[in-house]
Amino acid sequence: MSNNTKEIKRRIRSVQNTEQITRAMEMVAGAKLRKAQVQLEASRPYGQHMRQVIKRILAYSLQLDHQFLEEREVKSSGYLVITSDRGLCGGYNTNLLRKLLAELDQEKDNQFFVVGRRGRDYLRRRGYNIVYEYLNVEDIPGWDRVQSLGKMAVQMFQDGIVDELYVCYNHFINALQQKPVFQRLLPLTPPDPEELPPAEETLYFNYEPGAEEVLNRLLPRYINSSIYSALMEAKTSEHGARRTAMNAATKNAEEMIDRLTYTFNQARQASITQELLEIVNSAEALKQES
Repeated sequence: MSNNTKEIKRRIRSVQNTEQITRAMEMVAGAKLRKAQVQLEASRPYGQHMRQVIKRILAYSLQLDHQFLEEREVKSSGYLVITSDRGLCGGYNTNLLRKLLAELDQEKDNQFFVVGRRGRDYLRRRGYNIVYEYLNVEDIPGWDRVQSLGKMAVQMFQDGIVDELYVCYNHFINALQQKPVFQRLLPLTPPDPEELPPAEETLYFNYEPGAEEVLNRLLPRYINSSIYSALMEAKTSEHGARRTAMNAATKNAEEMIDRLTYTFNQARQASITQELLEIVNSAEALKQES
């Protein structure tokens, strides 16, 4: 076998090994995606109802004077950025981080709460101020860590270190689509009563012991549930993006194996033909000598 065919055969084995890895990673990501989707669908109703309650309280209690409603001059912004710890998930991290830099006001003192190693490394290389990092994120984020993250972010807002707080993550649409989302958590924006559903326009809600007390109890839970929902959306999106990327890599490996096999067969055929010609020529030369 010529050196050329040996090299092609070596490359085929190498690509086959890569294909086995990408196929296994696709299957693992698919299994994790199904599990994360179940958890995501189970958590969405709680977050939706929590937002509706907060919106209703703010809409019908416009006289409330709460620190979380205070609109201040924005000198410093806080960003909770949720990325992955590992790569091999297509444009999942890149799309979000590029949009983040496009949205940033570089004139402000921006503070970053980073979830995921990829986002941490990306922002650190560019010299941004990272005040908190949450690495090695579980497939189902732990509630204790969510509360710790939410408490720190809220405390910085209350202390005036940041004047507004955003959460930046990928919203899960399906395994093929993830949409980068920037959601402002603080300060809360009271909804316009005209934007509420028509059925609620004539309703009046009475809160005991009072709307402000209810709001004080609900707002920390609202912030934590919003962060938890963002983490679940991001984690599900990550699994979907990785499964899609590994599926594409597996197909590319299969196509490359087919091309290399065709090239190998051509080279082998040419080598066999060359050997046959040499044998025939040698036989003819022997006949002429005799």
